[in-house]
Amino acid sequence: MTATPANQEVSLGMPQLPAPDYPADVRGRLEADAKEVIARYPDSRSALLPLLHLVQAEEGYVTRTGVRFCAEVLGLTTAEVTAVSTFYSMYRRKPSGDYQVGVCTNTLCAVMGGDAIFDELKDHLGVGNSETTDDGKVTLEHIECNAACDFAPVVMVNWEFFDNQTVESAKQLVDDLRAGRQVSPTRGAPLCTYKETARILAGFPDERPGAVEASGGAGPASLAGLRLAKGEALPRVVHPRDAEEGE
Repeated sequence: MTATPANQEVSLGMPQLPAPDYPADVRGRLEADAKEVIARYPDSRSALLPLLHLVQAEEGYVTRTGVRFCAEVLGLTTAEVTAVSTFYSMYRRKPSGDYQVGVCTNTLCAVMGGDAIFDELKDHLGVGNSETTDDGKVTLEHIECNAACDFAPVVMVNWEFFDNQTVESAKQLVDDLRAGRQVSPTRGAPLCTYKETARILAGFPDERPGAVEASGGAGPASLAGLRLAKGEALPRVVHPRDAEEGE
């Protein structure tokens, strides 16, 4: 067994601690924003989730510096902040693209073409799940459910809906995003970058023109129960099992 020389450091694969701080100007701006967020809650630690969105809006993912900042302004340990930031998938652990393209691969979307869309986009973009294109524009990921089964298969870009997608329409969508061409969600607010989305999720005003007025509701299948409850007559789609042939 060979002893390690006294002047040689032993690397255990651990990150260097403590994490570096933000530059003074960035730190000052984030502290002002954090103060506004924390004031909304009776207990300051309740502000952790929006503050994680805030630091994610700064660098596109939750860095060690972001974790340190949240811990310091909330009086928590970095372990407590890290435990929360790594629990929720909405907080990124590594650099990601300007546009998070999520393809629903849950049952209905998968059957309707979601699996084919996801597989084709991986080949088309040259990335795997949760990987980012070389130009830093698009991060591709599969999502278990977008809660939009009426419009399957569904793709989301920075949490905005692109409904009834096909392989070709999804490929055109990511090509347009990478080329900087304007794309419009099927419903809901206009598209913005991931960092801008994170700031909105932190609780700051959505300044996109028309974003507040934009809307998008459930599809016909999801509203069928409501229509029945209101006493509206619905056309029969499936005949009873005991119906006579030709009825």
